[in-house]
Amino acid sequence: MGLWDWAVAVYGRPGVQDACLALQDAHGQDVPLLLWAVWAQVDDPALAARAAGLARDWDALAVNPLRAVRRALKPGFEGIADPAREALRNEVKAAELAAERALLQALEGLGGPGGAANGLESLRTVSAAWKKSPPVDALAVLAAALG
Repeated sequence: MGLWDWAVAVYGRPGVQDACLALQDAHGQDVPLLLWAVWAQVDDPALAARAAGLARDWDALAVNPLRAVRRALKPGFEGIADPAREALRNEVKAAELAAERALLQALEGLGGPGGAANGLESLRTVSAAWKKSPPVDALAVLAAALG
């Protein structure tokens, strides 16, 4: 199974979305990078560093600006009708998802399943490369939810 299909399937599992968003919002982690790490069973720090660099650059260029606009559009805005604002917000949300999908496709090109690492080891390897290591217990929550 390709990375995108796998990521969509596991994101719907109980606890995965909450664990991912907690790592993103509270600890500055990159969700597509984390999911790729588990899917690819990353145990190579050099590979993790290449992937983290790619994710960091793409986030700065595309994902983070789109996310900021989507979040800014969430509350009402005086003078703009809510349906128009929500329609635009949904278009930006779709663009943000497309940017994350593009990142997952690029990460998939770096390597796929094959390492011997378990989920928590892979998450620790890639979060160390990300240089914003969250508490291990936060990574363990995601690893457990992913199974």
